[in-house]
Amino acid sequence: MLRIVIIGPESTGKSTLAKGLSDHFGEPWVREYAREYLEQLDREYRYEDLLPIAQGQIQLEELAAKNAEKMLFCDTDLHVIDVWSRHKYGKTHAWTLDEISRRNYDLYLLTNIDMPWEPDPQREHPEPEMRNYFFNVYLEKIQTTSVPYQLVSGMIEERLHASIEIIEALMRKKRMD
Repeated sequence: MLRIVIIGPESTGKSTLAKGLSDHFGEPWVREYAREYLEQLDREYRYEDLLPIAQGQIQLEELAAKNAEKMLFCDTDLHVIDVWSRHKYGKTHAWTLDEISRRNYDLYLLTNIDMPWEPDPQREHPEPEMRNYFFNVYLEKIQTTSVPYQLVSGMIEERLHASIEIIEALMRKKRMD
């Protein structure tokens, strides 16, 4: 089974892309657990919240994987927790880092910042320079893995179409190996 992660800065269409790929291929997608967790908080999140968010993300992923036949689409992975934790608190919990080193993925789809910002109470950095900063951080993160990645750009339909082509090419390559 292929595990495909959609990763990128805030407001770049990750959830929409993950759901669109799920619908197209008829395979499950893993929503971003942080959103669900933060909606339940009646306060600002703290460093201590990041570990249960990371653990919840992995639980959702493993649960969805049980229903996957050929592929699983992940709307984020623990690299995102690591990036936010380091950015906001200057550190990342050891469990999260250990789990990052254990997880295996087949493809990262990195969403570009060429989409307009959409305000959301859970989003923190609408400034163009911060969107660019986080884009570069995610790019550097995934370049340190041995997982192939592709940049997806354009509006939602363009991203979906390009991602489908990328995934179909990966599937053909895997069948030939």
